[in-house]
Amino acid sequence: MTPQRVRLDKATGSLELHYADGVIALLSGEYLRVQSPSAEVRGHGPGEEVLQYGKKNVKVAHIEASGHYALHLHFDDGHNTGIYSWEYLRHLWDNREHIWQEYLNKLHRAGRSRDPEVQVVRFVVPGE
Repeated sequence: MTPQRVRLDKATGSLELHYADGVIALLSGEYLRVQSPSAEVRGHGPGEEVLQYGKKNVKVAHIEASGHYALHLHFDDGHNTGIYSWEYLRHLWDNREHIWQEYLNKLHRAGRSRDPEVQVVRFVVPGE
C-alpha cells in the first residue's frame, strides 16, 4: 500500500500517489480535506462526525512524512490535524466514487454546499 512516489501539485493543491501496481492516484485537496481522518472531522466515536462543507476550493498546501507509514497534510484553510496512513490514502482512491457520492448525499440532506460562496435555503411546502 505504500506508494513509490508522492507528489504535491502546488498549483492544483492535489496529491499524486504512484503505486507499484501501476496505479496513479490523484486526490484533490477538497476530497482529502472533507475525508480527513482527524477527530475534528470524524469525531471521537460513531455519530460524532462533523460534516465538512464549503471546501470546494481547499488545496493541500504542504505535506510531511509521518514516520514511514503516513502523511501529515496541511491545507490552505488552516486544517492540519489528522494523519493519512498509506492504507487510508489507498482506500480513499480505491473507493472514491462511493465515498464521494455518499459525501454529496450528506451535503444534500443537510442543505449544504461544496461552494463556500453558496448558501442553500430549503423551503418546506405543507402537504409534501
